[in-house]
Amino acid sequence: MRLNLLLASAAVVAMSVSSAQAQGQTAPAQAGQPVEVEIDQGVLKPLQIAIVPFTGDHGADISNVVSGNLRRSGFFEPLNPAGFIETGLTLANAPNFPQWTQIGAQAVLYGAVTPRADNRLDVGFRLYDPYRQCQLVSYQFTATQEQWRRIAHKISDVIYQRMTGETGFFDSRVVFVSEEGTQLNRINRLTIADQDGFNPTYLTQGDEIIMSPRFSTSQPDEITYVALGKDYSRIYLRNLTTGRTESLGEFDGQVLAPRFSNDGNKIAFSIIRGGNTDIYVMDLRSRQLSRLTSDPGIDTSPSFSPDGSQIVFNSDRSGQARLYVMRADGSGQRPISRGGGTYTAPAWSPTGNLIAFTKSGGGRFSTGVMNADGSGERILSSSYFEEGPNWAPNGRYVMFARQTRGGDTRLWTVDLSGRVVAQAGYNGRGTDPAWSPLLDTPPSNLGYGQGADSCPS
Repeated sequence: MRLNLLLASAAVVAMSVSSAQAQGQTAPAQAGQPVEVEIDQGVLKPLQIAIVPFTGDHGADISNVVSGNLRRSGFFEPLNPAGFIETGLTLANAPNFPQWTQIGAQAVLYGAVTPRADNRLDVGFRLYDPYRQCQLVSYQFTATQEQWRRIAHKISDVIYQRMTGETGFFDSRVVFVSEEGTQLNRINRLTIADQDGFNPTYLTQGDEIIMSPRFSTSQPDEITYVALGKDYSRIYLRNLTTGRTESLGEFDGQVLAPRFSNDGNKIAFSIIRGGNTDIYVMDLRSRQLSRLTSDPGIDTSPSFSPDGSQIVFNSDRSGQARLYVMRADGSGQRPISRGGGTYTAPAWSPTGNLIAFTKSGGGRFSTGVMNADGSGERILSSSYFEEGPNWAPNGRYVMFARQTRGGDTRLWTVDLSGRVVAQAGYNGRGTDPAWSPLLDTPPSNLGYGQGADSCPS
């Protein structure tokens, strides 16, 4: 799969190189840049972007968040502001392009925060290609002063989308199980944070064991999770906006691994009953429960395809845990995993073409992906222990829990190339991460081609 980065400035650089060579001059060292990258083969030279500190209240803070977001994506290398030659950029003026190409900047981002009479903030920004000497994007967000970090994430999404052609993922949240205390006195809580780990909030008090939190992809403020008490296991629905929490009811047996259908109308989960574990689906409108599997093996971890027509799950019915796919009504059950080792925790990509999974074997655990038919298996990350992959809303990154030998369990991310592997922004101990959809629909009018200096498409 190719990811076509908009590094069209390289074409201009190449022309400059040819011209310089024709005149017997030496081309700048930073001139040669890739036009296209094979991201899935792990070949990527990050784009060097100059992020000028925004002016106004929280301007520098916004720039720092944008810089951190873009750096973690693996596609961008923000330049050190100490090396910037031009200063005093304003939204009314274009950059002095030679002063940015001189330091190797392939893109220049700058902006301003302006207070409004109603105490809200206007945050405007521009992104320029200094080699082609044209504007890539311009936009303005308006928000309350408390929302400055959220605006930084939205700006990051705009830049990411403009430069990669793919939807961003920064304006999103992660729900997970945070852990505190010792092994003998451990407290776990349902916790939510921004995707970069900031603003963590406890949603439960630690008096229950929390498992398998998951977002509704159709309603980003709805989650489901399992709570285990002294003598019960329950699946809860919780609205993050209102705080309203309700149980799906009492079941004859222990419940496991709930997950929404993509339209938000159903939840698939497992029930352990009479020594057997099978998958069920509940219609949330009628609360009607349907049993999908009846094999003597352990069938669990169901995950709907984006169109809702299929479910991937893992089962040990063959004697070893493998991945299976069935139609949404339970028919047509068939194995899809083909390699050795044990496969668990499947998660269908929001793009529909891939399934992420945890694989164990040879004393190690791995996070991998395969095509929806089981072909093309690739391991993205391996370590002493890792589990529970969950997709970013754009289908480009996977978050999972990783534990070092004798150490704590933390949240990690990996991109589809396997090249960008890093600990997630949340600094505490955590397991069972689930990534939300984007909190808002991305803006459709981003100033493409609207100004006299706008870059051609």
